[in-house]
Amino acid sequence: MKQKQIKLSGKEGFEKYYQDLYGARWQELKNSFQKETNTVEYFVKGAQNPYYLDSASVLAALCLPVKNSQKILDLCAAPGGKTVVLASRMDKETELFANERSASRKTRLQNTVNTCLPSEINSRIKISCSDGAVWCKKQSECFDRILLDAPCSSERHVFLDSKYLDQWTPSRIKTVTMQQWSLLSCAFRLLKENGIMVYSTCALCPLENDLMIEKLLQKFNKEQDTIQVFPIEYDKQEIKSFCSAELPDFEKTKYGAQILPDIQNGAGPIYFSIIKKTKSIV
Repeated sequence: MKQKQIKLSGKEGFEKYYQDLYGARWQELKNSFQKETNTVEYFVKGAQNPYYLDSASVLAALCLPVKNSQKILDLCAAPGGKTVVLASRMDKETELFANERSASRKTRLQNTVNTCLPSEINSRIKISCSDGAVWCKKQSECFDRILLDAPCSSERHVFLDSKYLDQWTPSRIKTVTMQQWSLLSCAFRLLKENGIMVYSTCALCPLENDLMIEKLLQKFNKEQDTIQVFPIEYDKQEIKSFCSAELPDFEKTKYGAQILPDIQNGAGPIYFSIIKKTKSIV
């Protein structure tokens, strides 16, 4: 056991862990990490500036249906790219609540909202700075739509930073999955009956992706069916006035979809799943 722990640390451990997950594909994934991300311009008419983000992130945010919603929550919103995508698509009467736990990242989020959205839209965005995992202690079933872009292992960034790569151990995954579960279970409690949520990460590890959704199903579908996993569907035409770039294709997973940069021209990694709360749990 001691030898195994030593082996699964640093660059060597990182390599073995993800080689075991992705097999022969791992080499191509690593090669793609060193190339440019497939960044696209997203511009909302009337805003000061466009926002530039990964095309895979645009697609994930596009998969949350926001029409006919009164209250939308972006629970881990900074730096604000997905917030911009959601806000640009919401109805004129809709409010969007954008939360970020980090004060410094909240400042960046505020700047994004101020400069990348016109005043008519950003006036309906409420920005907060708090731990999204504890919101459900004070309120429940109050949002029609929720986007949870959860903190994750972010293996692409780890691989490209020798400092983080040298420090890597499997405990990094254990730590973030605990955070993800706290956020996901809280977000589900905040979702109204018949509300829809998109859960997303930029992680490669199934523990942070499909297995997190499986844990949610096991928790809340134990006594009654309260969760429906939606197929990945979206309207490509909906954002044509904001973003002219072609969005990437995705690979289906058990509970969602994954976009990986080795076969999508640098887009991703992004995982996302669409779930609906079919019954109240209050």
